[in-house]
Amino acid sequence: MTDLNKLTIAEARDALKKGETTSVALTEACLAAIDSQGVLNAVVHKTPELAMEQAKAADARGYADAPVLSGIPLGIKDLFCVKGVDTQAASGILKGFKPEYDSTVTTKLFENGAVMLGKTNMDEFAMGSSNEHSAYGPSVNPWKVDDRQLTPGGSSGGSASAVAADLCIGAIGTDTGGSIRQPAAFTGTVGIRPTYGRVSRYGIVAYASSLDQAGPMTKTVRDTAIMLTAMSGHDMRDSTSADIAVPDFEAALTGDIKGKTIGIPREYRLDGLNAEIAGLWDKGADMLRDAGAKVVDVSLPHTKYALPAYYVIAPAEASSNLARYDGVRFGHRATLGAGDGINEMYEKTRAEGFGAEVQRRIMVGTYVLSAGFYDAYYNRARKVRTLIKRDFENVFASGVDAILAPTTPSPAFGIGEVSDADPVQMYLNDVFTVTLNLAGLPGVSVPAGLDANGLPLGLQLIGKPWEEADLLNIAYSLEGSTGFVAKPQKWW
Repeated sequence: MTDLNKLTIAEARDALKKGETTSVALTEACLAAIDSQGVLNAVVHKTPELAMEQAKAADARGYADAPVLSGIPLGIKDLFCVKGVDTQAASGILKGFKPEYDSTVTTKLFENGAVMLGKTNMDEFAMGSSNEHSAYGPSVNPWKVDDRQLTPGGSSGGSASAVAADLCIGAIGTDTGGSIRQPAAFTGTVGIRPTYGRVSRYGIVAYASSLDQAGPMTKTVRDTAIMLTAMSGHDMRDSTSADIAVPDFEAALTGDIKGKTIGIPREYRLDGLNAEIAGLWDKGADMLRDAGAKVVDVSLPHTKYALPAYYVIAPAEASSNLARYDGVRFGHRATLGAGDGINEMYEKTRAEGFGAEVQRRIMVGTYVLSAGFYDAYYNRARKVRTLIKRDFENVFASGVDAILAPTTPSPAFGIGEVSDADPVQMYLNDVFTVTLNLAGLPGVSVPAGLDANGLPLGLQLIGKPWEEADLLNIAYSLEGSTGFVAKPQKWW
């Protein structure tokens, strides 16, 4: 077989079982692609020795009764701890940090036979929507339509770029406010943010603890279902992990959605919404209707408050989580001058180690948690969060099975075009994605078409809590209806 790195997880799994290829061959093809990634800068810590060791072990074990991901080469976002492997969270303050333990997610992937190719690029501490805020430099979208280098989205931009460019068969990311779904939409890939608590957060470098959730990023909905089954499950080491049975998400992919009810939230029809995205949204609704679903208008009245509430809650939690980076126990420590004390060490270490966006969010978070502002900002944002969650509960209680909306307000934009102008404009990229993070709901982005310039656009499905199986089946139907098979042409 040729172009092994272009296979999907399902295709690679079947080929391995039939003896048409080996994990070693798959891994070598992906490693060669990574070596020629060039300007994409998607994989930033390569682990070829570990990859080949795991691939050989998978081949030696055989594939007759192999685990679901046996021999499949994956990219791991640089937020997941892997024992003995650089885990930097794309931040200068963690340069050289090698954990002494594995995250639960990577442990589960390895137990299911996955092969780790390396760590993928990301926004520093997962704070960003463009993968420009990285100690490694920006990752670049493999899609290209003019002289510009386009963002692959963020914060999981490296994983999205790697999957879209066939540097790996699949990858994992994290989603705090849309950081799996937005990059998936920008790169023509599939990404799911599971229900909060479905996937353990143990061993994932924290950004905002009540919002962070790990999920797969793949080439197809089926691949997403395969990976999510392997990643999910209760974890005693994570107090927010839910002790709920994990279904076989792949087995749920029948494509039959007759009798399902799909809601279209009127509040998502923003003034000035990109006409192509609005048209694709309408087309997606028609596709689901043609597949046998009932499409109804629904109201999520507190949607307009979601973005400001998110950008109070997330920075507040970040300012608390990032207080541990002080130069004392691990990570970067600034060089001290004569007479410098502990406070000077803290200040210099954090000034040198944290990038501008992380510093900005820490300052915002510290401000909203400070005396005199806690009730005015943080407590009010928490109350808004409750109202947003109630909006979704009311919609689902009315008989709606899933909600259809755009994933992003625009296609991928040029690197520097937004971040250099106004940070607030960058935050607006999360307008369609943050609501479900605040409510703890699952959401999946599916590539649904190309804009007039040939860039991918995604549609998002939002589901009921713990109903990822039903959500993925609806996404599977939508994927089949759109017939999206476009791939970026190699230029890097």
